[in-house]
Amino acid sequence: MRDGSERAEDTPEYCAVESAMEVLGGRWKLAILKELMAGTRRFSELKRALPRITQRMLTRQLREMETDGLVIRTVYREVPPKVEYSLTEIGRSLDRIAEQLDTWGRWYRTVRAMETDADREFPVADSRDADTELPVGQALATPRGR
Repeated sequence: MRDGSERAEDTPEYCAVESAMEVLGGRWKLAILKELMAGTRRFSELKRALPRITQRMLTRQLREMETDGLVIRTVYREVPPKVEYSLTEIGRSLDRIAEQLDTWGRWYRTVRAMETDADREFPVADSRDADTELPVGQALATPRGR
């Protein structure tokens, strides 16, 4: 959470990653960006696309992204008021990065699921395994009982 006094462009040159994290950090910003990459969205459309985010958090993240120049908020003067969100050129510049992170995230989930499945099939040795000489925490080569 930022208090408004911190700005990414104020960080020293050697802290470029810190600048990026200041703008993109948070659980929801990249997910919101990914939704907006597909085009302009109304608040309710974003909320439906991201059902686990609270209304308050979505509002906060969109405001921060607007302040950081990633998102444009357009208010139409009609009843009821209509508000749409779209990406700026700066926001659109994150397209490849967001896609790469999405690809990496899918790969990571697959690898972790395979590791978890392997742990179930081939249990980890622990100090109670008297018949093994493997160090504690090392996976056994065969399932127990064989």
